[in-house]
Amino acid sequence: MQFGLIGKHLSHSYSVEIHKLIADYDYELLELSEVELSDFLKKRDFCGINVTIPYKEAVIPYLDEISDNAKKIGAVNTVINKGGRLLGYNTDFYGMLALIKHAGITLTGKKVLILGTGGTSKTAFAAAESLGAREILFVSRSKKAGAVTFSEAYDFHGDAEIIINTTPCGMFPNTCETPILIDAFPHLKGLIDAVYNPLRTNLVLDGKSKNILAEGGLYMLSAQAVYASALFLDKNADDGLIDFAFKSVKREKENIVLIGMPSAGKTTVGKMLADKLGKDFFDSDTEITKKTGIPIPEFFRKYGEKKFRKTEKEVISSLSLKSGAVIATGGGAGIDPENVRALKRNGILVFLNRPLELLTPTNDRPLSSNRATLGRLFDERYPIYKACADFEISAAKSPEYVLDKILKELV
Repeated sequence: MQFGLIGKHLSHSYSVEIHKLIADYDYELLELSEVELSDFLKKRDFCGINVTIPYKEAVIPYLDEISDNAKKIGAVNTVINKGGRLLGYNTDFYGMLALIKHAGITLTGKKVLILGTGGTSKTAFAAAESLGAREILFVSRSKKAGAVTFSEAYDFHGDAEIIINTTPCGMFPNTCETPILIDAFPHLKGLIDAVYNPLRTNLVLDGKSKNILAEGGLYMLSAQAVYASALFLDKNADDGLIDFAFKSVKREKENIVLIGMPSAGKTTVGKMLADKLGKDFFDSDTEITKKTGIPIPEFFRKYGEKKFRKTEKEVISSLSLKSGAVIATGGGAGIDPENVRALKRNGILVFLNRPLELLTPTNDRPLSSNRATLGRLFDERYPIYKACADFEISAAKSPEYVLDKILKELV
């Protein structure tokens, strides 16, 4: 292996895509067990590697030299093989600083809770300390390394102003998990989550729902990769590449989710959009039919709306794990807060706003089979669509017009 990333589980990683954008070399993912890690480092058969969970501390005994900041932090995420000698660095530190700045969060004079006690938590501590935090506490399930427990955090540290999550809680594929309940921290001013897949964890969404500055870890990943790549190639880091990598990967990985009334054109426009962008297309109603094996009207007649919504929620949950897709949802999918939350974790929600007089009642839509029921649904759902959408597009004109407006909004 020339360059790459080592860790225990790497199915969530976007590192290959980022390094492909910022440099011209082969970059690989290599999953290693603890025993395999030892053998790999002893062989020294690589030029440069990044290190992720859970090996940022475990690699240190195999290194010949460690940079001052990595030594101070006590964690290494970048290793260079220089003439057979292994040199360790911590580019996560610069990545964390870049992320906090990008999120617009100020730590000066603030009380900070860092969730977790692994290698990334040590990096977060160093970053918070360098940015002038007033008080910094680790939070863990146990009192390991002097950390307070989550129960103690709730009971005695509700005055925390910043939370930084460095645990893998909420990371793909376990995206429904949340590491801490932020309602217990009424003074919260900022949330940072080192998890970058999904793009927005439940923790980040919780923060945004309360108008708290909150951001996931993709910017940190992009920044640390730029600094690591500079070490790989023995040159100065180009900070301009950070924004480029971040925006490029976000655009590639983010789902585009179309919401709106039945007959608003979500499927038609969605297929056109997917074709234009070279993305996969999924229609939630089609996926429901595949799952149940019967048409939706028949499913409604046999099992009723309650069971249909349960099935729909399962399908939406599965679709929300997709990456870089266009997803057209059924008219009722966007009115369930849990569906919206799932879709927002990795997607941007686009409301196709088609006027009521242009919507068409049809027999294959059980809840909008006539003009009267369609009108009632429109009145109920319209404010919900507007509230949950990231942006809305007028769908009063042709599909080509709607497509063009979406593309311009996405630039």
